[in-house]
Amino acid sequence: MSGLLADPAGALRRAALLMVGGLVWETAARSGLSSPLIVPSLTRIGYQLWVLATQPDSLVEAWYSLARALAGFGLAAVVGVALGVLMGRSTLFAASLGPFFSGTYPIPKIALFPIFIYLFGIGSLSKVLLIFLECLYPIVITTQAGGRAVNRVLVWSAANMGASRARILRSVVVPATAPFIFAGFRIALPIAMIVGIITEMISSADGLGYLVMYSLASFKTDRMLAVVIVIALIGVALDRLVVYVRDRLVSWERLESYYVS
Repeated sequence: MSGLLADPAGALRRAALLMVGGLVWETAARSGLSSPLIVPSLTRIGYQLWVLATQPDSLVEAWYSLARALAGFGLAAVVGVALGVLMGRSTLFAASLGPFFSGTYPIPKIALFPIFIYLFGIGSLSKVLLIFLECLYPIVITTQAGGRAVNRVLVWSAANMGASRARILRSVVVPATAPFIFAGFRIALPIAMIVGIITEMISSADGLGYLVMYSLASFKTDRMLAVVIVIALIGVALDRLVVYVRDRLVSWERLESYYVS
């Protein structure tokens, strides 16, 4: 909210862009040149959004998706930050685990989902574990980069004042790495939602991914697009939440960005 107040011109430009996009969409929907099944009107999509927002069953489906995404992300955050800090501050851990993460990062983890289903069933556990695996890599890599970028003068100063290694890690290394950690969180959290929705589309009887596939199979494109908008809004809200927490916890780090008007 403060960002909108600080940059009213930018907010107006974004609102104008959305209005132009909506106008183009509505014109295409009402022109008769495309099927309403392919390009439903904004009125129909808006009605389906209202139905999703007012039906308790739809809110439950959204909660299933959000809970799975946050569970996998939370587990990856705990494990990933710990591994990233260790790899950033220890040559032994970096040499041991670095090649593993570098070699396995390009593998599309969704290809492992059938194995996860076989091992853990089609319930939430297989989905949460796959989300965890997908989110782990960006968090580890960004945290490791932050751990290696800690100003050595700060570490030396703390050591010269008699701080133990644990105290240096807790009071110097982790706070200095925090901006990188939150950067990893902002990368991983949308991935958590994406993977959660995809796994629900593949094998699930609940969640927003299931609603997308059910709506598509029922030829209700307007409802499907409404669900997609809900997913996008949840993603924006989660990202803003991470930024809010970062700005409160990493109060000593104020990065100013300059844009060409």
